[in-house]
Amino acid sequence: MAKKRGTALEPEEKRKLNKQNLSKLGGIFRFLMPYKLAFISGLVFLLFSSLTLLTFPFVAGKLIDTAQGTSWIVNDVNSIALILIGILAVQSIFSFFRVWLFALVSEQSMRDIRLQLYSRLVRLPMTFFDKRRTGELISRITADVSQLQDTFSTTLAELFRQIVTLVAGIGFLLFNTPKLTLFMLGTFPVLVLIAMVFGHFIRKLSKKTQDELAAANVIVEETLQSISTVKSFVGEAYESARYGKGLNAVVGVALTTAKYRGAFISFIIFALFGGIVAVMWYGASLVAAGQMTVGELVSFVLYTTFIGGSIAGLGDIYSQLQKAIGSSERVLEIMEEETEAELGETSSKFEGKIEFDSVGFRYPTRPEVEVLKHVSFRVESGEKVALAGHSGAGKSTIIQLLLRFYETEKGVIRIDGRDVKDWDLKVLRSKIGVVPQEVLLFGGSIRENIAYAKPNATEEEIIQAAKKANAWQFISQFPEGLETLVGERGVKLSGGQRQRVAIARAILKDPAILILDEATSSLDAESESLVQQALDELMKGRTTLIIAHRLATIRKVDRIYALSEGKIVEQGSHKELLADEGGFYANLVRLQFAD
Repeated sequence: MAKKRGTALEPEEKRKLNKQNLSKLGGIFRFLMPYKLAFISGLVFLLFSSLTLLTFPFVAGKLIDTAQGTSWIVNDVNSIALILIGILAVQSIFSFFRVWLFALVSEQSMRDIRLQLYSRLVRLPMTFFDKRRTGELISRITADVSQLQDTFSTTLAELFRQIVTLVAGIGFLLFNTPKLTLFMLGTFPVLVLIAMVFGHFIRKLSKKTQDELAAANVIVEETLQSISTVKSFVGEAYESARYGKGLNAVVGVALTTAKYRGAFISFIIFALFGGIVAVMWYGASLVAAGQMTVGELVSFVLYTTFIGGSIAGLGDIYSQLQKAIGSSERVLEIMEEETEAELGETSSKFEGKIEFDSVGFRYPTRPEVEVLKHVSFRVESGEKVALAGHSGAGKSTIIQLLLRFYETEKGVIRIDGRDVKDWDLKVLRSKIGVVPQEVLLFGGSIRENIAYAKPNATEEEIIQAAKKANAWQFISQFPEGLETLVGERGVKLSGGQRQRVAIARAILKDPAILILDEATSSLDAESESLVQQALDELMKGRTTLIIAHRLATIRKVDRIYALSEGKIVEQGSHKELLADEGGFYANLVRLQFAD
């Protein structure tokens, strides 16, 4: 079965380092291009750093030989020791510039990736967000980009350094001590083969541990996002037990991994040191036979240590590159998603006439349910029209189609006689103001939340909008006034205060079409009165579409459209519809006021 786009990597999936997968990682390389000079300079410093360090074992061997009376270019032990210190000093300088340059490139390029990824995300259509969880998308922009940052700042540099060390080290050993080198190389293939098999198995177990931990973390995320629900249902003990069960699964897999890793490490230590003993024995035999000096043997051992470290490091680098390819896939997947088509016709004159002509619609995530069925209605410029009906009748869907959060499946929606698909998306949405039932404010100040509708608004305009929304009376009482922080999602303000801030924001936007998702339905009597006054001010001279939950609030509208199961079943004024006692609307009113 094909894997759904956007889902996390499955444990059994393996990112092979083939041409196709490496090209995905190459897709991220374009973000490094603006900083290619610094990147190439970093590689040059890395090359010099690695080659400089590789001279250390050779000179160290000559130090031993000189101490035993063998002549070299420099015959003084103290001078050779100073040369060794000089090698380390030069290598340290090269290393500093290498680290700094790679950090410069990775930090700036990853900033560019995050910014482009975020800019892409916020421009994607609502259908994309319907299919994705918020936590997963945040993971793309945090964990996946961090994985790529590690790759470009550390992993690639280490890969280059290990290859240089391996090739140059073996080349030098073959030139200087060919017999001992060939003997050593004869023991390597068996060790490397066993290490690769074990390493692959352990990586699979490690991935399983990560997945179990991710599943446990989802429980934490969901619980904290719905903490009020958890507390109201006294679900603390249940959630703790659920999280505990998840953690136990993590521990179980982690302990199995540790068992195999322990066996692997024990084998490697035994085999590695066994190999060293064999090489040392053969080297000692060559020294005893006068075929090599003690200094050359010391150099050989040091070079072997370097080469062994490089081979061990390559295994980890291989694993890191596999992870990076997975991360690059997930990042590029979003980069390649189709954004909303923004371009279209603009008009300085926007009257706000709305027309739905035989509109049919199904949500992409629920294609089996037809939410709207041949819905047709008109709203003239400046009219106030309400949509009434049971929950799920299609009222909110009409609003979402008007804002072009989704495209119609059948029929046409027109604004000012023009198909909404032909309008420039930014122009269209800038002319429509929404005051939702549940207001979610951003976590900044009241000023920032009101000015969100018009970022360049003056102090005077913001205060004027707040006064018209009946919000200035409570804002002015706060010690910090407009600079008062509203808290995450506006939690520091009451429901009525949040609604009035949202209304102030809509007033500042000055839209031609206003959508009210029954903005007073969850308020107390006093707050409702203040908010209703603000809404009356806001509705003046605007085409207004009201989603009605409490029917008492829509008596003054010009026309009511009653919806049932995705169809308009009645239309007329409050009085006209109420006069038909057997009608759908009259029945709705009776049900609501039955108690």
